[in-house]
Amino acid sequence: MASPKPTSMDTKLATTKRVRFASSHFTSLQCESFPKHKPSPMDKTYEDLAQKVYAESSRNDESRSANYEFPDDVPIESSQEKKTAVEKQLKYQSSRFLSAGGIGLGFFQNGTSSSLPQRTLSEQCEPGDSSLLTSPRSSDGRDVDSMFGLEYQRVSISGEDTSGVPLEDLHEAAESLVHALLIREKYCKMAMHSFPPTTSKYLRQVDGEPAESDSRKFSTTVDALNHPIHAPSNRENPFECDWPDRVDCVFKMENGLIKVYDSKDDIEKGTPVELPYPDKDTFLADQNMLLALIANGPIKSFAYRRLSYLSSRFHLHNLLNEMKELAAQKCVRHRDFYNIRKVDTHVHAASCMNQKHLLRFIKKKLKNDKDVQVYYDKAKKKVMTLSEVFESMNLTAYDMNVDTLDVHADRNTFHRFDKFNSKYNPIGESKLREIFIKTDNFMEGRYFAELIKEVAEDLEESKYQNAEYRLSIYGRSREEWDNLAKWGVHHKVYSDNIRWLIQVPRLYDIYRANNLVSNFGELLDNLFLPLFEVTQDPKSHPELHQFLKYVTGFDSVDDESKPEGQAFTKESLEPSEWSSKENPPYSYYLFYMYANLVILNRFRRERGMNTFVLRPHCGEAGPIHHLVVSFMLAENISHGLMLRKSPVLQYLYYLSQIGIAMSPLSNNSLFLNYHRNPLPEFHARGLCVSLSTDDPLQFHFTKEPLMEEYSIAAQVWKLTTCDMCELARNSVVMSGFEEEVKEHWLGLNWRKDGPAGNDILRTNVPDIRAAFRYETLCEELETIATGARDCGAFTK
Repeated sequence: MASPKPTSMDTKLATTKRVRFASSHFTSLQCESFPKHKPSPMDKTYEDLAQKVYAESSRNDESRSANYEFPDDVPIESSQEKKTAVEKQLKYQSSRFLSAGGIGLGFFQNGTSSSLPQRTLSEQCEPGDSSLLTSPRSSDGRDVDSMFGLEYQRVSISGEDTSGVPLEDLHEAAESLVHALLIREKYCKMAMHSFPPTTSKYLRQVDGEPAESDSRKFSTTVDALNHPIHAPSNRENPFECDWPDRVDCVFKMENGLIKVYDSKDDIEKGTPVELPYPDKDTFLADQNMLLALIANGPIKSFAYRRLSYLSSRFHLHNLLNEMKELAAQKCVRHRDFYNIRKVDTHVHAASCMNQKHLLRFIKKKLKNDKDVQVYYDKAKKKVMTLSEVFESMNLTAYDMNVDTLDVHADRNTFHRFDKFNSKYNPIGESKLREIFIKTDNFMEGRYFAELIKEVAEDLEESKYQNAEYRLSIYGRSREEWDNLAKWGVHHKVYSDNIRWLIQVPRLYDIYRANNLVSNFGELLDNLFLPLFEVTQDPKSHPELHQFLKYVTGFDSVDDESKPEGQAFTKESLEPSEWSSKENPPYSYYLFYMYANLVILNRFRRERGMNTFVLRPHCGEAGPIHHLVVSFMLAENISHGLMLRKSPVLQYLYYLSQIGIAMSPLSNNSLFLNYHRNPLPEFHARGLCVSLSTDDPLQFHFTKEPLMEEYSIAAQVWKLTTCDMCELARNSVVMSGFEEEVKEHWLGLNWRKDGPAGNDILRTNVPDIRAAFRYETLCEELETIATGARDCGAFTK
């Protein structure tokens, strides 16, 4: 069973008011409420600045570049000359190392087993030890080299002030950045999202709050070495699960939030169980503060300088240590890029196959199932067989090829999301989409289930590739959840290599125009109430209870470039009052999804069930404030291209290590040419990025689309093997696979930061690279924390 993600941030919550369930009775104990905003004189200023950001983002043309974006007209000849010079220098240095007895390779002197002493040293660090968090040198005088057996070339910056900006600007930037990080930490804690422990410990140095101890058990050296590489399979009985007894409670939606009550009498009294119900005014005040922060000139300059420094530092690291990283990888037996775990963290189930696979499947069914009834024609009011469907289109199996299928994106889809959406209809016929790639149709999604299983077989054959497929819940009716769950359970759509995310299209305006819902509150009710009901009594929705075992989170999808009619402000209508045909803004959707997930996760955690995270599409196009909302509310995001236009947000995403699943081939066809994609720059600076496919049906040609993404990225951007393995490890870390599974794939200590949490025997990422990333992050956090402490803003 997919277990909830335990974090050290839950310690304080466990000691204060929470909800407990004993047998069939529901009792409420003391639980920490959502921390509400305290009005301050700056609120009006922040609100005015936020309105300016909204106005500016709506005026700016999408094709305009920010002042801080790197120019694209760098001559390729110059880049090639630098590359040649670097290679010559590396060859010269490596020959010197080898002839001198290998000072740089000294820790590999034991041949093929040389990596084992390195792991032994790394495992000696105590679970709760945070002495390495303040600097590369520990409190007892030992440096990271001696503790982890690492010897590599570091770049050090000496002097009292290494920020490179005036002291006043440093204090202002540090104070604002710490405030922003504290805001994200608060929302992560409430939703049970992950927050990097290193960043958290530096924040405790600033705000003076007691550091929360990490109660999770870390492995001994022997356990880590003997732990199996492959997780146990669930294929025999994938939907076998526990069935907790029903608990007595009632639900009611108020102001867009589903609240939990002990009884109907409590509803009349207006006294819900005191769970941490998110507060709209607090969210808007926090959002305004962040919008004002990203528009601040000195903070922009500071963040841009730090990002430029991070890029330069990584390039220097490569110059000095590329050969050592390669040597470390060569010394690991049976582990290379092909047989390390990779997760496609952003791919839609309806387009998870390539165009040739779909064509071959359609032809096979047309040959073998031509007399099977597959479609109900509402206009003719008759049920049609598969052969009759194709006869109505004047097509035979012989006539079809990938060109007539016409599902692949081309140059005509660039900045035309409407044309891209039409590519989901094979041969331009929506009836074929309904027959073959829908879960809720006349055949109850049988063909789609078979397609998913065939793709899953390809993943299982590759053994080391995994995926998180998005399935749609629209919110048009409460039956959608049960229909989707029945599709998954009855057709036994399961693979050890697959987990599910639920994508919620932002299409309220279409539903309202067709009278499918009467207001936005009804959409939220359809989306979340069945989840509360199945958590209260699993037997009320048995298939849904089984299916949710493999659902890891929620996504919010649609074309971000569509203009938003209005901003989300205090004057915005409540969801039950939003009955107009205008679509709510992006932040409105995300806040109410997040708010209900907070309550639902607390409810499910107390019931011993898996919890969910929010992982929206964000930053592919559209205004920059989408990324502000996701910084506050999301576990990680997909795309994130627009971060290249905001140095402050990009720096905050780095400090928070927010996962970003990027899809360069998808972006190349829709919004941004491949050579302008910021992925290599994000990776160099240390943001937690990974590669994903998005829509293999539209963008890829082979049956291994994820490997296609890696191969093209490696060729175009000249990624090293270490870079590719680091991207693959990031994809596993940010994925929703269970923590027990990640322990097999990454090692028992994968939750630790730095080389202590890296196992090169499983990830093929050298400890040198892990140490470099860890030390760089620590130094940036130390700069921020020191500046914030010196300005005295957080002194109690």
